[in-house]
Amino acid sequence: MRGAAEPTDAGQRAEIAEAHRRMAGAVVRTDAGQRAGVPVDAGQGRGADGRRAATAHRIEAARGGLAGRCLPWHDFRPDSNQGITSMTIRFDDRVAIVTGSGAGLGRSHALLLASRGAKVVVNDPGGAVDGRGGAQAVADQVVAEIKAAGGEAVASYDSVAEFAAAQRIIDTAMNTWGRVDILVNNAGILRDKAFNNMEMTDYEFVNQVHHLGTAYCTKAVWPVMRKQQYGRIVVTTSGSGTVGNFGQANYGAAKMAVNGLINVLRFEGAKYNIRINAISPSALTRMTESLLPPDVAPWMKPELVSPAVAWLCSEECDQNGEIIAATAGGYARVQYFISEGMQFDPAEPVTIEMIAESIDRIRDMSTARPYTGLMGNVAEKLREMGRIA
Repeated sequence: MRGAAEPTDAGQRAEIAEAHRRMAGAVVRTDAGQRAGVPVDAGQGRGADGRRAATAHRIEAARGGLAGRCLPWHDFRPDSNQGITSMTIRFDDRVAIVTGSGAGLGRSHALLLASRGAKVVVNDPGGAVDGRGGAQAVADQVVAEIKAAGGEAVASYDSVAEFAAAQRIIDTAMNTWGRVDILVNNAGILRDKAFNNMEMTDYEFVNQVHHLGTAYCTKAVWPVMRKQQYGRIVVTTSGSGTVGNFGQANYGAAKMAVNGLINVLRFEGAKYNIRINAISPSALTRMTESLLPPDVAPWMKPELVSPAVAWLCSEECDQNGEIIAATAGGYARVQYFISEGMQFDPAEPVTIEMIAESIDRIRDMSTARPYTGLMGNVAEKLREMGRIA
């Protein structure tokens, strides 16, 4: 992993790499067949004038192009990428901020949004994978790509890891265009090690970037979006948190934290027309280039994640507090479920042995349902046993 804090021995490095490979393979198999009709023919829809179409074409070319490309997994025959929808999603007059957009997924998100008319703040301090160092050139290069294609963009070199710097990122958009419609929290670093060998400074800094960096940028843009009565925010989560991955205790914890953030803010922002959702991506980037299986890696293109991000950024998207997984052209929703479980009479004592004897029923997911509330179906069960009216 280029630039990352390395595990201390070869055996540990191999174990971490193998865990990543297993995870990548599982994601591809899970997502196969669950494809979303997200339009990828940028600029070709109804109402797009010649300049917009040309801009879209050039920026799509910079991204590597998407149309008509898919992976036929084994015996699975994917849906055609052509003719899924006549809808054209555009971002004309919208202002977007994409953090960590000097390379990889962030660059792809920024280029796609720009190709559909958005004015983009390309934020990236230009550090290594582990967050050390900095080089303004990476953000400048993406800005130059967007401008060369006829789009509008400005660079920001601030780190999301400090609130004052996060505020400056938002201020860059406000000072340039007077509004912020879209925030994509993409910035991230890796400092992978087994938890036993991990320094707490590495645990803290990964959380500072992924968790607090997301919270800082979201907090800074929140009053702007409330005043506008409009906003679309995307945070970046990961299967490393949802299902776990060896050597990534710091990263996985941070990625689960941002899920908690959107679960709360979906309620607080709803009446202001602010929608906040999460993308759970897997893609070949400098963070993952040494970790992915060689047969799978070529198909895990960053530009195959970006259409789902762009959809979550769109005015047409009314989803709120949801997680969309995107990998190698496969798209799926991630949802928490709760089992039917075991309800004891709360008027009587419950013993450890009662839990032990009921553990199979407690863990049985055969009749599970989406977990959508703090109380679950407690009130319903208490009412059935006559404990409440």
